[in-house]
Amino acid sequence: MSSIVADPPEVASGYRAGRTLPLRVELVRQLKRRRTLAMGAILFALPFVLLIAFQIGGEPGQDNGRVNLMDSATASGANFAAVNLFASAGFLLVIPVALFFGDTVAAEAGWSSLRYLLAAPVPRARLLWSKLVVALGLSLAALVLLPVVALAVGTAAYGWGPLQLPTGGTLSAGTAGQRLVIIVAYVLVSQLVTAGLAFWLSTRTDAPLGAVGGAVFLTIIGNVLDEVTALGDWRDFLPAHWQYAWLDAVQPQLQWTDMIQGTALSVTYALVLFALAFRGFARKDVVS
Repeated sequence: MSSIVADPPEVASGYRAGRTLPLRVELVRQLKRRRTLAMGAILFALPFVLLIAFQIGGEPGQDNGRVNLMDSATASGANFAAVNLFASAGFLLVIPVALFFGDTVAAEAGWSSLRYLLAAPVPRARLLWSKLVVALGLSLAALVLLPVVALAVGTAAYGWGPLQLPTGGTLSAGTAGQRLVIIVAYVLVSQLVTAGLAFWLSTRTDAPLGAVGGAVFLTIIGNVLDEVTALGDWRDFLPAHWQYAWLDAVQPQLQWTDMIQGTALSVTYALVLFALAFRGFARKDVVS
C-alpha cells in the first residue's frame, strides 16, 4: 500500500523570505513621505518657538520666588533642552510615535498596495517586522531631534553651562549631557505603549487616521485617569502614571526606582500589543 506525499511548494530560485522588503527600502519609503518631513520640521521648529516666547515674555521665574525646571529654562543650554522635553513629553512627542506606528500598515491598506506587497511575495511577519523596526527608528530619531536642536539653540542663546536643578544645586555640563541621554531613552520607552496601540490598530483598520487617532485618544484617556486620585494604587498600572519618572534624572543623586517600574510596565504592555498585532495580522483576510 503506497502513500501519497504532497510535493513541497515551488520556490523561485534565489528567493529568500528574510531578504524581502529590506529595512533600507522601507526606511527610504518612509523618509520620503510628507508626514515624516512635516513632523521633523515641527520638532525642529519647537525650540525656536520657545526661544522666541522667552524673548518676548522675559526671563521665566521673575514673578515668583521659587525655582522649578521651567523657571530655569534660560540658565543654560542643558536647562533649555530639558525644558523642551518637559513641555513636549506629555503630548507633542506622542504624535510622531503614534503617526509612525499607526500609519505604517493602515496606509498601505488605504492605498490598496498591501495585498501587492504580500503577493511579491513578502511574508506577513517579515512585512510587519520591517515596518516595526523602521517606525521605531523614526520615533527614536524624532525624540533625539528635539533635545539636540534645543541644546544647540539653548547653548547659542544662553551659553554652555551646568544644569540648574529644580531642587537646588547644579550638575556639570558633562553630567548634564549624560542625564539628557537617560531622559531621552526613558521618554522613548514610556512611549512604547502608544506605539503598541498604534501598531495594533494599524493592523486592524484600513484608515490610518483611525489608527493614529485611536492611539492618541487612548493615551489621553490614560493621562486623564491618572489624575483621578480616587483610583488609588490602581493608577500604578497606568503607563501615564510613570511618564514623568525621568524627572528623577534631574536630581543631585540619580534615582532609578520609578524609571525601572515605568520601564517594566511600558515594555510589558508594548510586547502584548505587538504580539496581538502579529497574531491578528497573520490571520487577517487582506483584501486591500
